[in-house]
Amino acid sequence: MHRYSPQFLLAEIAERQELLLNSTVAIVGMGALGTHCSELLARAGVENLILIDNDAVEESNLQRQTLFTEEDLNKNKVEVAKDKLKKINSGVKIIAHKTLLTEENVELFENSDLVLDCTDNLDARFVINKYCKNSNKTWIYSSAVKTSGYVMAILPEGPCLECFLQQANLDSSCTIGVLNTIVSSISSLAVTLAIKILTKQETPKDLYYYNIWKPELRKLVVNKNINCKVCVQKNE
Repeated sequence: MHRYSPQFLLAEIAERQELLLNSTVAIVGMGALGTHCSELLARAGVENLILIDNDAVEESNLQRQTLFTEEDLNKNKVEVAKDKLKKINSGVKIIAHKTLLTEENVELFENSDLVLDCTDNLDARFVINKYCKNSNKTWIYSSAVKTSGYVMAILPEGPCLECFLQQANLDSSCTIGVLNTIVSSISSLAVTLAIKILTKQETPKDLYYYNIWKPELRKLVVNKNINCKVCVQKNE
């Protein structure tokens, strides 16, 4: 059977698989969310990936960052991830940037069709948000700490990160911990939204909150903030 035959059989994808093959996705952050998302995208047939991260693999990462093993300790994450993803799908084309995303190098993903925020760096998130808003580029916000997480597809015409940031948890897994199962769940939701966007299908515009421990799933309606400086600047 063909590698992607399980998706060809899905009415939700079927002939749209070719759109995935020709898509380019940038993933900012190759930690827990990034490793899960990149693996799912590579397995689903997104054959062009841009990976951005400057961190090295630490022992505590192995609890939830699925592409890494003990043999990878102290190695750069994007370089290890690139090698592992090529073994999963040899057809995937990967550009790995060993750097922290900043306003000075944000053009690293200018040729991408979609950006996935998989970082826990708030400054990097603001950089993604501002650049994508000004460039009319769609991106997906995702975060996971403790036993819960958030996901939202942020579309050019809709509210941006700074419109709803006060509704989301800004704590880091490094400071308050994280259950590895919530990372898998949030990543799966983010990649599902990515597949919908890349195959040009209607995409929910809500902010999703999921607590895997309770469990509880909520859909939060987010409206544009008339005082949002990013949205105001874009419309000027």
